[in-house]
Amino acid sequence: MLQQIPEFPKFFLVMIKILRVTGRSLEPDFQDGDFVLVSKILFFFRRARRGDVVAFLKEPYGLMIKRVEYLTPAGELFVLGTHPASVDSLQFGSIHRQEILGKVIGHVKKPRRE
Repeated sequence: MLQQIPEFPKFFLVMIKILRVTGRSLEPDFQDGDFVLVSKILFFFRRARRGDVVAFLKEPYGLMIKRVEYLTPAGELFVLGTHPASVDSLQFGSIHRQEILGKVIGHVKKPRRE
């Protein structure tokens, strides 16, 4: 799951979104409290590829982040989480292009206490 950061300047949000990761679906790579930078611009120049991490809106689940496993013949994305309890395309099927917010292009890990 993801949470949008509302305080970010709207001009910058046209190209890039900053979202906070909530949940465990892509652990250990992305953990609860981490931040990701998401760009939709990249998908204007090329299609998503296997291994890309994408953010998307999937009703009724809300904002989600998953890794692309493959593209369907119809151009939709089949996405999977890495956590065993992840809700992903195995449950809700492939995601449509209009549901995609963009590709994760940056990752800021939440400081961990040791």
